[in-house]
Amino acid sequence: MDLRYFAWLRERIGTAHEVVETDATTVAELIEELKGRSDAHAYALSDLKAVRAAVDQTLVDFDTPLKDAREVALFPPMTGG
Repeated sequence: MDLRYFAWLRERIGTAHEVVETDATTVAELIEELKGRSDAHAYALSDLKAVRAAVDQTLVDFDTPLKDAREVALFPPMTGG
């Protein structure tokens, strides 16, 4: 599965993209799994109120199933202006 990180998540994790093999069934499970990958992942994903997710380019909640997902993107909340 392709993971994409944007904005300060990308900066804190240190990469914009990675490919992972996962048994996670939801976005929330994937995030918990990612927290264990490195201190940078744990720090970047420590406050989930400041993180949004998209699965295959559709905004989703963290309880969204990952079945057949090809890409998960994690990013800060968007603001208008």
